[in-house]
Amino acid sequence: MNKKMIAVLALLGPVGPAFAGGINEPAPEPDVLAAPVAIAAPSVDWSGFYAGAALGYGDVGSTGGALDGSGALGGVLAGYRYDFGSVVAGVEADYDASNINLSGGANSLDDVARLKLMAGYEFGRALVYGTVGAAQANATVGGVGLSDTGYFGGVGMDYAISDRLGVGGEVLKQNFNNFDGSGIDLDATTVKARVFLQF
Repeated sequence: MNKKMIAVLALLGPVGPAFAGGINEPAPEPDVLAAPVAIAAPSVDWSGFYAGAALGYGDVGSTGGALDGSGALGGVLAGYRYDFGSVVAGVEADYDASNINLSGGANSLDDVARLKLMAGYEFGRALVYGTVGAAQANATVGGVGLSDTGYFGGVGMDYAISDRLGVGGEVLKQNFNNFDGSGIDLDATTVKARVFLQF
């Protein structure tokens, strides 16, 4: 090896390690994770007929406390709803027999039947609704059977456990002015749990 070659190798010697790995590759960029996509709760088609049963509690008040009392009530319900997308509307009829003694005597609220208009908004499998309509009540006062028609309003929520089976709860306030000509105004607040099948 001649002196010129030795001189060239001597000059390249310190530079050699810099090229030992070849051309430096850029550092890999970190993986970017896609933002999570919100998944909407599955919705339910509330359209169709349904029927079921309800059980709950009623509290009755009256003018001057003449016919006050509270107790259990329960019965049956049936209706039809139409699902417009997010909004649901329908009609329902229900009947409750009651075990409510009034003012501690032989007086009692015997039963209440209602015809309801309902409208609500669905949140996934839940339906929150408002309802208004007519109520008809039968009572026994002083051994005499009395009957009167009034009005009510209230709110409720139903939840679809499956496409056919649902459960719910409802709070209603009923008013009967001058109950059957007695001069006594009655009001009744009812709180009920309900279960139903949709067809």
